[in-house]
Parts: sequence; C-alpha cells; structure tokens
Amino acid sequence: MTNTPETQTVTSWKVACDGGEGGHPRVWLTIPQDEGQTVCPYCGKTFVIDREHAHDDH
Repeated sequence: MTNTPETQTVTSWKVACDGGEGGHPRVWLTIPQDEGQTVCPYCGKTFVIDREHAHDDH
C-alpha cells in the first residue's frame, strides 16, 4: 500500500501544517499566487488555494 500525501483545498494564502497528531513541528506556508499551491516540506501535504473564495489573513 502506498502512502500518498494528502491534498487540502484552502481559502487562506497562509496555512499551517503540523502533520497531524505529532507528525512534525508546525510550519507556516505561504501559497504563491502565481502557482496556487504549496507543498509541506515535512510531510508532502499539498495545499491548493480556492481562488474563488480566497482571502487574506489581514
């Protein structure tokens, strides 16, 4: 069985990932507007922006 990293659609350009229950240290990732997605360097989880509903955190 292959353990495929998760993909999550988000509405914020800045996201936090901690790998779930004790997975890895929490990291904050910024989704580049030109790419529309970013990948966690620890667990490989992909965060994809929902451009239609996206908002800034400010």
